[in-house]
Amino acid sequence: MKKRIKSIIMAVGITGVFLLSACTKKETIPKVRIGYFPNITHTQALVLKDQGTLEEKWKDQVEVSWTSFNAGPAEVEAIFAGEIDIGYIGPVPAINAYVKSNGDVQILTNATDAGAVLVKRTDSDIETISDLAGKKVAIPQIGNTQHLCLLQLLEENGLSATSDGGDVEVVAVENADVMNMMEQENIDAALVPEPWGSILESQCDARIVLDFDEIFLEGNYPTAVVVVRKEFLEQYPELVQEFLEEHEDATNYVNENEEELYNIVNRQIEQETSKSYDAWILKSAFDRIRVQAEVNEEAIEAFGKICYEQAFIQEEMKEGIVIKNVN
Repeated sequence: MKKRIKSIIMAVGITGVFLLSACTKKETIPKVRIGYFPNITHTQALVLKDQGTLEEKWKDQVEVSWTSFNAGPAEVEAIFAGEIDIGYIGPVPAINAYVKSNGDVQILTNATDAGAVLVKRTDSDIETISDLAGKKVAIPQIGNTQHLCLLQLLEENGLSATSDGGDVEVVAVENADVMNMMEQENIDAALVPEPWGSILESQCDARIVLDFDEIFLEGNYPTAVVVVRKEFLEQYPELVQEFLEEHEDATNYVNENEEELYNIVNRQIEQETSKSYDAWILKSAFDRIRVQAEVNEEAIEAFGKICYEQAFIQEEMKEGIVIKNVN
């Protein structure tokens, strides 16, 4: 009887070891948590997510999750909290994250360039930046890339925002609300990312004041980049390298498959926002966007300098924000 009890105890113990081993094995499967916006400037993320590229590549080896955000600061908070490992995000929030984290958040690669326009109400007398004096101009968010570009344009033309003692009123307005604000004559102009510039042109008869290549550095500036947590990179350099390769493949796909791209973009945006765009809106928008993986480091440095001058960051950006080599 004692031998039988001992045998049972040993069997239970062995079973427990196997169960514990199985659980431990499952828990040690790496997780790659990716942040992005349901926006055409984050187009590679939309393609990768739609096609399940990473899930297929890492099948049964890596757990992939996607989290959408509507604003850069919210994504940065998630990155700081260790909830996001890799994130598609605007360059200004990326610079903020790099500085505030003392280099623990770095730019891995580029996603898109340009893709923003300055538009005016059709009845407005605005013809140049100088004409913005005494006017109200909308931007998507205080402290985002379009806001920074607007402040730089104002400074270059001897103007400044009312918050800095000037006479140009700069207001943050959700992109989806800009049309109503313009139709109700509550704003005179708006500096917005695509596809909102194309939408305002077509549905609100807004007029272009500055096109995509006149906003900053002739359009050779990033609208979206990809950042990575330094801790995650150091722990999983191989995974980061593989992600980078798939991101570059997605970049090539975007530039070579225009018609299918529109379907993918609409499908993914509609899943998150319940909205979709006409193909001609997407074509107009993508005509103003450059989809490329190479980071314009000079533009990043210029953004960093302006961020400091405009007090978006409290200390100057040091070198090293762009990762040179993953391994």
